[in-house]
Amino acid sequence: MADPQYDYDLFTIGAGSGGVRASRVSAALGAKVAIAEEHRIGGTCVIRGCVPKKMLVYGAHFAEDLEDCQRFGWDIGERSFDWIKLRDNVLDDVTRIEGAYTDTLESHDVEIFKERAEITGPHEITLASGRKVTAKHILIATGARPRMPECQGAEHAISSNDAFHLDELPKKIIIAGGGYIANEFAGIFNEFGCDVHIVNRGDRLLRSYDEAVRDRLLQISTTKGIKFRFNTTFEYIKPCDDGGYFVKLSDCDEEKADLVMFAVGRIPNTEGLGLDTAGVELGEGGEIKVDRFSKTNVDHIYAVGDVTDRVQLTPVAIREGQAFAETVFGGGDPVAVDHSCVPSAVFSHPPIAAVGMTEGEAKEKLGSVKVYLSDFRPMKNVLAGRNERSLMKMVCDGDSGKIVGIHMIAPEAPEMMQAAAIAVKAGLTKADFDATVAIHPTMAEELVLMR
Repeated sequence: MADPQYDYDLFTIGAGSGGVRASRVSAALGAKVAIAEEHRIGGTCVIRGCVPKKMLVYGAHFAEDLEDCQRFGWDIGERSFDWIKLRDNVLDDVTRIEGAYTDTLESHDVEIFKERAEITGPHEITLASGRKVTAKHILIATGARPRMPECQGAEHAISSNDAFHLDELPKKIIIAGGGYIANEFAGIFNEFGCDVHIVNRGDRLLRSYDEAVRDRLLQISTTKGIKFRFNTTFEYIKPCDDGGYFVKLSDCDEEKADLVMFAVGRIPNTEGLGLDTAGVELGEGGEIKVDRFSKTNVDHIYAVGDVTDRVQLTPVAIREGQAFAETVFGGGDPVAVDHSCVPSAVFSHPPIAAVGMTEGEAKEKLGSVKVYLSDFRPMKNVLAGRNERSLMKMVCDGDSGKIVGIHMIAPEAPEMMQAAAIAVKAGLTKADFDATVAIHPTMAEELVLMR
């Protein structure tokens, strides 16, 4: 397939989940492919995002499990937690996965440049080493980075990227943000014994999630000892002579914290890529604007993943990378990714999972809506003496009975949601769920028993 006019059929800038998938599949379809990555192979998800964070979530779960196990007959005696051991084991596994991603690219004959790349001509890419190469198609898959707000002393705060490398756990941490990253790390640090404070400039958590489940998370998190402050902003962060920081919020007196973390959104990585030289159009937030086939306004330049700010989720980036490869090199009809009805999860304590419309969205769009709820205490929590209730919510079209949204907060909610999301995507109805025999005793049976 290689076009002799160019060095490569495809040059990908960014070796995260989307870029790796696009490059591997394109090469498997016969394209000559190269990829450039200035940091580490694997991108945000593998190196500093969902993979290591989920490992920390697993580690955090043991705090409650070890407490609850006594009610189940286990006596384990004295226990302690070693943050450094967990941190290093997680980072070691990240390195292992990075190696697996690298091996996948190399096994498909994708040439890897471990350096920054910039578009310097219509089909020309210049590497940090000064080498210039040409490509028939260019794919931008550079992802996004944490947004760091502007306030006095903001440079003293860490981002979610830094949380995996701490040399010690803070006694008190203030986390700015109300989204999934803030709530996930709040749960992790809280289970590890830190005094956790979430500060949010708005009046609610997790804006895109259904009101019932986010209210339940707030209630449970507060019971677990996490403190929340809404409608407030940072005025300054100042280092203390004896360690830690003085923090001043807009609505209260100065206080001291050992660590401040910003988790207030992510910014597409589009700076310094030569996109202006190439004439690639950007959106107001710096994101690359693309059509449904991930093509920019420049015919031979495409973009996938978080850098386009469509849906900033790893599986979406992977789908977009796959669709790009099949569209450009597959030889068949163009393939577009359906960005509607994408399931998602928040790995809080307990986790949230959702797919489809919230109740509010359904009422606004459909008018006639029927809502079914199951509010219960999981069997494990009952025996453990843990007064923590789960909630499942099903939103249906009032006329047809078609399920348009499912929302839940419960142990293992994301695991249950994956199968439920298939049903919602397929357009099944409440009657279809009612006709399905339950698996008992499980939490998932509530999905087919709601009345």
